[in-house]
Order: sequence, then C-alpha cells, then structure tokens
Amino acid sequence: MVDQRGWKLRVGAVVPSTNTIVQPDFDDLRLDGITNHVARIGIPNIDIKTDDDFDKLVRLSEADLVSAVDRVLTAAPEIIVVGMSSLIVWDGYEASCQRRAMLEKRTNLPVTGGSFAVAEALKNFGAKTIGIISPYMPIANKHITQFFTDVGFSVESFIGLQCPSPVEIAHVTADELSEALDQVDGTGIDALVQFGTNLHFMEQAAVEEEKRQKPVIAINSASYWHTLRLKNINARYKKYGRLLAEF
Repeated sequence: MVDQRGWKLRVGAVVPSTNTIVQPDFDDLRLDGITNHVARIGIPNIDIKTDDDFDKLVRLSEADLVSAVDRVLTAAPEIIVVGMSSLIVWDGYEASCQRRAMLEKRTNLPVTGGSFAVAEALKNFGAKTIGIISPYMPIANKHITQFFTDVGFSVESFIGLQCPSPVEIAHVTADELSEALDQVDGTGIDALVQFGTNLHFMEQAAVEEEKRQKPVIAINSASYWHTLRLKNINARYKKYGRLLAEF
C-alpha cells in the first residue's frame, strides 16, 4: 500500500515559525501525488535593528533546527528541504555542508535548501557573476556572499532591505523588490538572485526575467525545483521563470 495522497513523493519542510510565505509557495508548486509536510523552527518575532540582533536570530534558529527536523520526520518524508535561507549559508559553504551532512546522517534522507538549490540553478544557467537581493541586515549579506564566493561565483552587487522583524519580511511589496533588483542589475551581471524565503517572489521572477532578459532566481521556487530533481521528478512549470520551465 502507498500513501493515498503522497503516492509520488512526500516532502518534509522545516521553516521558521515566523515565516508565512514558504508553506503557501511550496503548496502552489505541489503536483498531484506529492504532499508537503511542514514543521516549524521556533523563533521569536523580535525586532531586528542591528547585526547582533540578526545573528542572535540565526543562532536561535539553529538551536531548534534538529528538533523541527525530528518532528517532520514522523510524517515519513522522503526528502527534507530547509526553508530558511540564512541558516544554510551561515559561516560559508563548508559549514553549510556540515549542517546538511549532519541532517542527512540523522534522517538517512537527502537534504537540500535555498543556498544549495540556488547554486545548482546558477550552474544550469552557466552564470558566473551575480547580483543578490535579500531582506536581511548587512551581517547576513556577508555570510550569503561568502557562501556563493566559496562555491565559485562572483557576487558583484548586493542589496539588503533590512526588514525590521522576521514577520515583516513578508510585507515587502513587488515594487520594492523590483526597485532593489534595479540597484543590483547591470550589464556585467549574468543572473539575479532573490534570497529570503519569507519574500513573495516566485511569479515575479518570471516577470523580471522578461524585463531584464537574464535569469532571475527566486529562492522558494529554486528550493522546490531542487527537491523534485533530487527525487528524479522532472516536472516543468510555465509561470515561474526559466529555471522551472527549462531545467
């Protein structure tokens, strides 16, 4: 017997308790026969005014990561996706790989997340020089830059929107995101990346690609794309940009 709704794949996702975007985004991408199962990483919706505030938030998230993974594991998923982008770039590529390896050993399942998914997406496009937008403080932008530099990309430009709390990241508008992309885009940029899983950007990525005539990668759609590809599901989507339509 097989799961009557998840007969093709059961996805386990761990996301911050303050995140209101990942779950509906992943459900928008869910295909017939695939089910998404979400556990929450418990963090407070604290004011983020300084780099120290943001670093504290990441460390609190890391402290509850394993517990969240253990909770979602009770649904018997076949793959784990970490839906918190800052957590799996912190301290660079090697540290992020160590976190992933720890989770894979604990769960005996493949594990992915935004940073790894975006890196794979950029490789598919052959991009080398990138511009990034995020909702974060400068300290997070440094860690994100370190991760992608470690992997071999050149981060030419970066804008962090410095959102005042985790929940308020989801309040950023499409116009604000487009204006941020204007600031990081340029003739020498091969591809643009949106970081921050609590930003609503999946469909806007396709609009921005048409406008800018270059790849624009949304972290949530990249994460789900990578999840499916790791499980040999090669579904294509039409309205989320080139990554999900072509690769």
